[in-house]
Amino acid sequence: MDLPLQVIAEEERPGPVRIARPARQLAPLVFASPHSGSYYPPEFLAESRLDALSVRRSEDSFVDELFAAAPEHGAPLLAATFPRVYCDANREAWELDPGMFDGPLPPWVNSASPRVGAGLGTIARIVASGEPVYRNRLSFQVAETRIQRCWHPYHAALAALIAETKARFGSCLVIDCHSMPTHPLHSPGTAPDFVLGDAHGTACAPRAVRLVEEVLLNLGYRVRRNDPYAGGYVTRHYGRPRDSVHVLQLEVARALYMNEGTIERLPQMRRLQADLTTLIDRLAGADWSFLRG
Repeated sequence: MDLPLQVIAEEERPGPVRIARPARQLAPLVFASPHSGSYYPPEFLAESRLDALSVRRSEDSFVDELFAAAPEHGAPLLAATFPRVYCDANREAWELDPGMFDGPLPPWVNSASPRVGAGLGTIARIVASGEPVYRNRLSFQVAETRIQRCWHPYHAALAALIAETKARFGSCLVIDCHSMPTHPLHSPGTAPDFVLGDAHGTACAPRAVRLVEEVLLNLGYRVRRNDPYAGGYVTRHYGRPRDSVHVLQLEVARALYMNEGTIERLPQMRRLQADLTTLIDRLAGADWSFLRG
């Protein structure tokens, strides 16, 4: 059984990101997992009102493991080690809810975004199940520290991988890897297994989206585009096809590989890992010359 939270001594506290590089990059691909981090700092747990299981509800648990074969197939894999509820790397740097803080926020903070209104800004007010995270209001310094220590290093690493890839191949395709919970209104057999988000055609070449879609369909999965996930900050900010940088958000149904109630891996996770390795292999071997603008 998986431990509900990582127990790590302070001196072993991980850096904010982990990059698994191939011995040699063979394709203009970068895989990224901004929400699979599972290290919860002690100071955060002291501020939270949630138990060890509830605080993990927003995690894209084990997604970095699902795509772990990327380096073996010639593509780097970037993963955050910090959890989404602590600092969300798929938001703007400063999407903050003023109601969470004990004093006024700087005027340049974006406090009016739909994500902030939903309680899911850069520093989340609630977890995915809707439960409030904190006992008390936070100081702005708490948010500032997290953003400097987590958000900025993640985006610096992602931007560097994109720049390196583009310099080597003339283009870059980022596969932004996420997981999605089971929707209560979906009847069995109708929910998508994967949702591909390209910001409604603006963040990624249609031919690249079709290629990913065809591989997944041929593996027997149900695939949907942009509904209900069209792509977050990473997709919309970095996806610039005119500059030969493409981003495709890939959402994997959690029911395929994990117990959503207990946040434990299921035996069928092995099959999904094998299928995603097939996807990675097909993408690594594809002709990506069309990505260059």
